[in-house]
Amino acid sequence: MSGSLREQFEVDLKSIDNTLVEMTRLVGSAMNRATTALLDADLAIAESVITADEQVDALHVDLEERALVLIARQAPVATDLRALIAALRMSADLERMGDLARHVAKVARLRYPESAIPPELHETITEMGRIGVELAVKTGEIIDGRDVDAARGLEDEDDAMDRLHRQLFSSLQHEGEPYPVETAIDVTLIGRYYERFADHAVSVAHRLVFLVTGEY
Repeated sequence: MSGSLREQFEVDLKSIDNTLVEMTRLVGSAMNRATTALLDADLAIAESVITADEQVDALHVDLEERALVLIARQAPVATDLRALIAALRMSADLERMGDLARHVAKVARLRYPESAIPPELHETITEMGRIGVELAVKTGEIIDGRDVDAARGLEDEDDAMDRLHRQLFSSLQHEGEPYPVETAIDVTLIGRYYERFADHAVSVAHRLVFLVTGEY
């Protein structure tokens, strides 16, 4: 690439990174609000999360189009090509995180005006929501700073989410009066949504490590 083409390519890559960071902000906000809607049976917040997911989808499509245009026009190789391929895959993970937050909000909307989560499980769901939001925030910081060490450290947060997921599932099997089938299904699905949200955040981190080091 000539000097001017190289400079423009760097600008375009930075713009793609900025879009990824914005997506992390949006999906973190979505999961935070979806958790509130779920626990408080807040229909307005649930609806806002469901509607706002369109913005994440639009950013995903826009990023995909820009990355593919760069690949077609610049024919990048080595690290440059790796950066674009990693960005495409990160964007797909983040788009899925937005979908999972929307799924949580849809359960909240479905059970309104009641909360889908029994009171004794609110603490666990609150913590799962907190970890999910924290993962989204850290993912944005990792992308922005190309921080490999922080990316590798995200596994600890995911482990905490997995433990809460197992705890939630165990709670459904407690002795005494069983939960209604509807509640058991809701809680099982919700737990899975949070767990998958965390898994996708870790996937983004793994792709960042690959981008910087060339190794998973």
